[in-house]
Amino acid sequence: MRDLFSFRCAWGGGSRDHAECPPKRASPEDLRPGPGSGRVEKVKSVGTGVGDFFDLLGQGHEQLFESVKEVWDILPRIAPYLEKHLPQGSKGKRVGEPVIGENVFLGEGTIVEPGAYIRGPAWIGKNCEIRHGAYLRENVIAGDNCVLGNSSEFKNCVLLSGAHAPHFNYVGDSVLGRDVNLGAGVILSNYRLDGQVIRVRREGHLVETGLRKFGAMVGDGASVGCNAVLNPGSLVAKKAKILPGTIWSTKG
Repeated sequence: MRDLFSFRCAWGGGSRDHAECPPKRASPEDLRPGPGSGRVEKVKSVGTGVGDFFDLLGQGHEQLFESVKEVWDILPRIAPYLEKHLPQGSKGKRVGEPVIGENVFLGEGTIVEPGAYIRGPAWIGKNCEIRHGAYLRENVIAGDNCVLGNSSEFKNCVLLSGAHAPHFNYVGDSVLGRDVNLGAGVILSNYRLDGQVIRVRREGHLVETGLRKFGAMVGDGASVGCNAVLNPGSLVAKKAKILPGTIWSTKG
């Protein structure tokens, strides 16, 4: 059974049990976009435009993203976008007795399981799963074929089509790209301990975002391993792989 749970730690120099691997603090330069081999490798910092992270073709929320200069500028636009554009009615299916508030739209084929709580406003696309114990607070947008899972909390966030946050996740003030997968226990931390404005690093320089609540921008096709913590203002490239247990920081 030992071999089933062992892998090579990219920073430890050998094959170790998962439980024995030392924590890894990764910077933006440590992530390599692309298929990868599961190891964390050094690369250049990612850009900060919407196109550096997300392919919006066919996503259906173009007005939310249009004329956005910096990718984090999406976040304060979510609430007014929902207030103006949220459809009326609902086409999804409720199983048992989930708690669903006002101003919630469920797309065709979407299932909300017993024990889920959707406070609203929320706009959920087609063929999504809102699983038992999911907690959707205010201002949540999910595209088609998304999974919002057990004991996971969502607030002021966007999940593009095919994004999965299925087990014990926190997704606040964040955007998950197309086909992103968060492993069990992944946390997108959105608030600095000192309460200061969140900064990101771009081309070697710190840039103030003007936001005190900003979790992560996780690019299309990226995967984050179990129990990783992404610190406030994290920028994760398309198709990046973040190893389990990583503490990810932009050093802002």
